[in-house]
Amino acid sequence: MKKNIHVVGAVITDGHKILCAQRGMEKSLPGLWEFPGGKIEETETPQSALQREIQEEMHCHVEIGEQVEHTVYEYDFGIVHLTTFYCRLVKGTPVLTEHIAIEWIEAHDLEKLEWAPADIPAIKKLKKTYQAQQ
Repeated sequence: MKKNIHVVGAVITDGHKILCAQRGMEKSLPGLWEFPGGKIEETETPQSALQREIQEEMHCHVEIGEQVEHTVYEYDFGIVHLTTFYCRLVKGTPVLTEHIAIEWIEAHDLEKLEWAPADIPAIKKLKKTYQAQQ
């Protein structure tokens, strides 16, 4: 039986641009793009895990808003339960520590990147949401 892995992702927005992060080549899903975040520890809420992960990974603080999407995706290494949240930077500028690249991408261009499969439902939802706002 595969391991269930509960993770969170930050959809950090700045106007119509969204922060995207590219996974390192030595990690699982090498080179794919994702929303920054990480695993939820046993004692954490999804929101507190996301606060901690963004501070650890990107050395900045975010304000967490509403949930974007919840996705369950089965990889060869386990079943990932990904919950993404809208976030706004409140302190600091994202830096590279865990990722090999970060980019601010317009919502309508998100699908041009090669995303980790668990992130794709959120990408599709974001694209629709931003199209409806224009």
